[in-house]
Amino acid sequence: MSFRQLFLFVCILQHIFFLYHYSEQSGDNMIIQGLQKLTLLDFPGQTACTVFTAGCNFRCPFCHNASLVTHVDAAPVCTEEEFFSFLEKRKGLLDGVAVTGGEPLLQKDIVAFLAKIKATGLKIKLDTNGSRPALLKEIVQKGLVDYVAMDVKNTAEKYELTAGIAAQDIAAVEESIDFLLTDAVDYEFRTTIVRDFHTEQDIAVLGKRLCGAKRWFLQNFVDSGDLIDGSCQGFSKQEMLKMLEKAREYAPFAELRGI
Repeated sequence: MSFRQLFLFVCILQHIFFLYHYSEQSGDNMIIQGLQKLTLLDFPGQTACTVFTAGCNFRCPFCHNASLVTHVDAAPVCTEEEFFSFLEKRKGLLDGVAVTGGEPLLQKDIVAFLAKIKATGLKIKLDTNGSRPALLKEIVQKGLVDYVAMDVKNTAEKYELTAGIAAQDIAAVEESIDFLLTDAVDYEFRTTIVRDFHTEQDIAVLGKRLCGAKRWFLQNFVDSGDLIDGSCQGFSKQEMLKMLEKAREYAPFAELRGI
């Protein structure tokens, strides 16, 4: 067994443990483990704050918010009541709220939470890994989000290794991609490019898969210092430009972000 295969096996075990832990959580309140009070970057075109939720059912080795994935028992930074009190104080100053994680759609109270934000008149951007297509559709159909940013980790053939998930979860990701491609809500796809997992050919395959999408951003991997696997490496600027060139053979709308 290779190191990467062993890593995948460990990730799947962690995935099973998380699902068990999540199902055993008491209460239905959001687990808010981070709050960025102002961002001009996380929600395109909007002045927003960013809420970070705890817990994720993926184990991407290059995840830059690993503590939100592996430390779901950490004390929340604020309660829902404190968060909405904060929003009240920022009335007229913020346009929206970016909800990210972790994976926000794992939160038991996510629908009610988004509805409460909507009731304040603010717009909502949701970050997701696409693993909960039914819930994603419900939230969009109820008008609870204005913008969805979905991470597309890799080609279907390499998804298990890249995201540290079991094969059956990939079908859910594919369903979410297809749903967003219907333009039911404003959206973007984004792919973090990691030397350990991506080649130019992978980017070409993804370009074919996402052909016709509104937006697809290629993001170079950057070590945040808070990783699941600290051995991951990114690409040079020139290499990323070549990746973009390959992507645009099939997806002319593709862009680099953070380069």
